[in-house]
Amino acid sequence: MSSPQEPSFRESVDLMFNRAVALMDLPPGLEEKIRVCNATYTVRFGVRLRGEMVTFTGYRSVHSEHMEPVKGGIRYAINVHQDEVEALAALMTYKCALVEAPFGGSKGGLCIDPRKYEEHELELITRRFAYELAKRDLIHPSQNVPAPDMGTGEREMAWIADQYARMNTTDINARACVTGKPLNAGGIAGRVEATGRGVQYALREFFRHPEDMAKAGLDGKLKGKRVIVQGLGNVGYHAAKFLSQEDGALITGVIERDGALYRSEGLDVEAVHNWIVKHGGISGYPDATLLENGAELLEKECDILIPAALEGVINLSNADRIKAPLIIEAANGPVTAGADEILRNKGTVIIPDMYANAGGVTVSYFEWVKNLSHIRFGRMQRRQEEARHQLVVDELEGLSDSMGKTWTLTEGFKEKYLRGADELELVRSGLDDTMRIAYQSMREVWHSRDDVTDLRTAAYLVSIGKVAASYRAKGL
Repeated sequence: MSSPQEPSFRESVDLMFNRAVALMDLPPGLEEKIRVCNATYTVRFGVRLRGEMVTFTGYRSVHSEHMEPVKGGIRYAINVHQDEVEALAALMTYKCALVEAPFGGSKGGLCIDPRKYEEHELELITRRFAYELAKRDLIHPSQNVPAPDMGTGEREMAWIADQYARMNTTDINARACVTGKPLNAGGIAGRVEATGRGVQYALREFFRHPEDMAKAGLDGKLKGKRVIVQGLGNVGYHAAKFLSQEDGALITGVIERDGALYRSEGLDVEAVHNWIVKHGGISGYPDATLLENGAELLEKECDILIPAALEGVINLSNADRIKAPLIIEAANGPVTAGADEILRNKGTVIIPDMYANAGGVTVSYFEWVKNLSHIRFGRMQRRQEEARHQLVVDELEGLSDSMGKTWTLTEGFKEKYLRGADELELVRSGLDDTMRIAYQSMREVWHSRDDVTDLRTAAYLVSIGKVAASYRAKGL
């Protein structure tokens, strides 16, 4: 357990914010305006289930409206509370600013253990929650756009979108009231994998800079690097899968609720994921060493540690025993402010959550744009792109050299070159570009200022600077 002096998640975000603004020249009033949460709505509503009325408590917090709509997920968890939701809303503000998604920050939560309810019961609860928020414009395409978070997914987003549409029958942009929907309900290709894919792109960009790798005592490429992943949910699973299958990284450890798996030669991520889906946990999985106390694996030697589940898993009680030279925060707030200080002093490089897991909100932004434009990406230009490429191929193959030899392009090259980009490829391209540019904006601050020794402070400086510029442009 965390020690008594451990700051809460909310306090951690405030401490990190304070550390950054101390290095900035902001008017005190503007600093306070950016810090505080604008509004939090608490809703208590009843749903008749199993013959009785059950009352649920939910929250929707709006941190900053320097840009609208505000954006942020809705999580279903039994320990959701106002402080956590407000801290997550603040992180969303900074995250959107960092990756240049034109949104303010928001977050929602419902105090519920979704595993205790049948699907039809969850639908009743979700629709009622959506109704309570939508009638106060806390779900609205141009004011407040939720997305999935812990405990929610495509299914819940489809219910919310339908509930909003039922309440606003003439709103042509109703589908844009929420992102993370299934493809057949106005979603976008690549949204489910987006956060995990963003983690992969973030690591790829980090490994493009030898100077940055050297700070973590690493060199070479991602191939062969030993990775431990805490949490094989949607984010952890996709990050681990892409890093192992596409970049050749070794996923040596996976930490789950019921323990941890370790295999020095690398785990088969797909097999582990399928086992968890089938058996509800990792217990009994063959071909790996099972550790009953999963948290121990956080302290195992590896090159990259990916906390991808809960906040506060790396805290004052274990920070000094963490051996990974590079930590990438796929979850929100997995490293507490106290642990962050210990790790920084040790020389551990942390790629911060507000950047590392921004893949989700980036692709949510693409989905929102798609919903507002009412056309899928690639529909207009894909075949024209293929026709232009065909002209080049035909011209090249028609050329002969001075010896009379005709040039023939390989079928593999032609197939790849002639295929126009579909929606998934365009989404991945946009996400890759976003993650690269955001990382470069952070590292520029990291390397150009003597008073900035870590990427988290650099990320806060970049994002707070952008939020401050937005407020100034509004005349505040």
